[in-house]
Amino acid sequence: MNITLLRRFVAVAEELHFPRAADSLGIPLASLYSSIDKLEAEIGHPLFTRQGETQLTKVGVLFLEEARKEIAAAPAPAEKPAAKAGGKAKASKGKGRAPIVKGQPKPYKKRQGR
Repeated sequence: MNITLLRRFVAVAEELHFPRAADSLGIPLASLYSSIDKLEAEIGHPLFTRQGETQLTKVGVLFLEEARKEIAAAPAPAEKPAAKAGGKAKASKGKGRAPIVKGQPKPYKKRQGR
């Protein structure tokens, strides 16, 4: 079983509210729904009753204990490597005029007549 799916399941089980769980995980609500659907398909039983209030089913309560044990036994996620300092230099697009003087003619230049 995927540890990410288990973490998402535990978050929903603790909140008993899908939108709050999605906010706490920092993922879109649709992604959370699809993750729970994948987990329910893998297990073969519904984990939540979704009529009115969200509640855990009997299978969900038993699976919650199992999921917490697996999450505790799993190794910590590897840290992402830090981005290198610096970046790509941007090319100059020519001389710009300061915002203060935009709209004013350049000094010592005659305006073109019409």
